[in-house]
Amino acid sequence: MKQFFIAQTLLVSPACAQQAALTLEDLSRLKTADVVIVGEVHDNPTHHAAQVQIVQAIVPSALVIEMLGQEDAEKLAADPAGFADRWAETGWPDFQMYLPVFQAHDGPVIGAAVPRDVARATYADGVEAHFQGDAVAYGLTEALPEDQHEQRVELQFQAHCEAMPREMMGGMIEVQRLRDATLAAGVVQAVTDTGGPVVVITGNGHARKDWGVPAYLARVASEMTVISVGQGEDGVPPEGGFDIVLDAPTPDRPDPCAQFK
Repeated sequence: MKQFFIAQTLLVSPACAQQAALTLEDLSRLKTADVVIVGEVHDNPTHHAAQVQIVQAIVPSALVIEMLGQEDAEKLAADPAGFADRWAETGWPDFQMYLPVFQAHDGPVIGAAVPRDVARATYADGVEAHFQGDAVAYGLTEALPEDQHEQRVELQFQAHCEAMPREMMGGMIEVQRLRDATLAAGVVQAVTDTGGPVVVITGNGHARKDWGVPAYLARVASEMTVISVGQGEDGVPPEGGFDIVLDAPTPDRPDPCAQFK
């Protein structure tokens, strides 16, 4: 999910230790996994450099990405450098940060994006109505625990610069659940089709172990070994729990809340 970058500095866990870069021990550990989920702050070039390092080390059978649908993902896989113009239309940050990640991979790219019209419908109708899979198996027919729901409302409220009523955050949570579950379903299909290993390129919010993609995989594919990598900025780790947490400088970026002032 494309997030307001302010969200990355909120509700952090002080107990989450992080390191500046991947170690050889980290890379050896990642090579043992069926699925490696690599989070990011989308506009941080150092985060993308770490993703390149991981993809090169693992040599995955497939790459699962949150940024594109399947049709665009196939075009990207066929000609990464030639995809720049189409990428610019999607609204994601500078393609030149992502291009080395895609060029490091020689194989299928699985697009696990939720189309915008589906996301809009999910905001009103709820996740169960629009998930293209077994909603029961993925836990999407169950209400969130009250404490988790409250935390997610607050996270969304802060991520949107306190500019929208908290009452509107419930629909956004439903969209987030749909995106997490859709990414997880893409991972399951990619492992089934290729045998793995699979690397997932996504935002930190989807990579978190407590309620992101790893939590869905634990429900529907518990036999898979899943390792999640989170990437923080300036010593502030991402919230939600990760197996490995990396740190990087914060790039220069405009105030994400300026549009609301």
